[in-house]
Amino acid sequence: MSIRRTTKAARGAVGLAGAVGLALVVAGCGGGGGDGGGAKASDGNKPPARSTAPKDGGPGSPAADSDKVIGEMKGPDGVVVTLHSVVRDSGGFVTVNGTVANHGNRPFNAINWRSNETELRSRSSISGATLVDKAGKKRYLVLRDTNGECLCTTGLSGLMPGASRPIFAQFPAPPAKVTDVDFQLPTMPPASVQITD
Repeated sequence: MSIRRTTKAARGAVGLAGAVGLALVVAGCGGGGGDGGGAKASDGNKPPARSTAPKDGGPGSPAADSDKVIGEMKGPDGVVVTLHSVVRDSGGFVTVNGTVANHGNRPFNAINWRSNETELRSRSSISGATLVDKAGKKRYLVLRDTNGECLCTTGLSGLMPGASRPIFAQFPAPPAKVTDVDFQLPTMPPASVQITD
């Protein structure tokens, strides 16, 4: 094979690899996010952080088993958070899945559930959630992505009376021997739950 043919073949292979890579990026960024409302981050350039959760029931998927109840938190104005699973992943994190339901008389906005960090874009998220290992006296905060956004449910605003939404949050995993933790959200009483593998 001549050098010219080899160069053409190499150029074609690079072009094909580039096209495949671009197709994967576009496919990963596209879609509706599954939030029903088409919520966008306030800067309009980034999708909500929760869109990073796999849609196939893998780690990070919101409310994967919504029939199972492992904990419940009742807050003011008829807001109820039902926890469905707290799962330890081999990647070194714990994912909490649940559902928030509005049993009150007015729309609910999760503005009080966010953390106090100023760089977070979403003003209505569960970024202020924590996992507490009482025995080890350690508090675990929600993980952040490379843009500083929480790996949790965002865009949690305008939840109308009678409506519910799946929620999730990912935390660094406590040591393997720790199985009993408290899940906490601001304005809500804590829920004692067990981490499963």
